Amino acid sequence: MTTSGRSILALAELAVALVLAALVVFGISGAAPWSSTTLPGQATPLWEGIPGPDGGTVCPLDKRYADEPPTGLRPDVGEAFSRLRAAANSQGTTLCLMDGKRSMAQQQREFDDAVQRFGTRELAAKYVLPPEKSNHVKGIAVDIQPIAASTWVERNGRALGWCRRYENETWHFEYDPGYVTAGCPPLLPSATGS
Repeated sequence: MTTSGRSILALAELAVALVLAALVVFGISGAAPWSSTTLPGQATPLWEGIPGPDGGTVCPLDKRYADEPPTGLRPDVGEAFSRLRAAANSQGTTLCLMDGKRSMAQQQREFDDAVQRFGTRELAAKYVLPPEKSNHVKGIAVDIQPIAASTWVERNGRALGWCRRYENETWHFEYDPGYVTAGCPPLLPSATGS
């Protein structure tokens, strides 16, 4: 490749990196087009198409898990997760975000894998919901690992709007600012409610 060809390739890579960085900054700041702030006469943003990360760094506490960045979560949920992580850290607990935001395609892959593993859609749905029912797709759910960290969130998260939702998933938490005053809803046996 010629020097000018390498320069053009380097500029193209830089342009892609800048666009990706801008998307992350806009997503964190809430200034992106998918921001939860709506204007009169405009459609509500659709979170279902926004992908989350497909992985992250290795969880320093348990190498079986990832610690993905909280990108793609709704801006208010991302901010709430940052507050949750900071509160945990201040009490000596490290949270690893095993799973947060998923797009519909990511959730469909997770669901298909669960169907393969459990043999039926009904059994799979006890652990992984189809995309149209998943709060990971809506950008309001996170899976916390390791179990010691999720135990901390279960004991302390309600004060910050985070509640565990399913008896069979000690790691799955959902955000709703109303949980702070109303308390956590009763645990469901599983994601299917049974």
